[in-house]
Amino acid sequence: MILDMKWKDYIIADAAVLGGKPSIKGTRLSVEFIIQRLAQGWTEARLLENYPRLIPEHLQAVFAYLQECIEDGLLMTQM
Repeated sequence: MILDMKWKDYIIADAAVLGGKPSIKGTRLSVEFIIQRLAQGWTEARLLENYPRLIPEHLQAVFAYLQECIEDGLLMTQM
């Protein structure tokens, strides 16, 4: 569990940005996009290198956001 990460300081959902998808504040990079890249095998270092506006705290915020979504039951699948 990430204890001190305040993901809301880094992730926003604004209808005027990417149709309201959760995204990294100050960028047009959605949480979905970041997770897609990681699922495709990109490393955190590669993301940071290819998207210079990203900082390690942004990636930590993505993980904290997803962890909270899972805890709250927002990411459920049928088994």
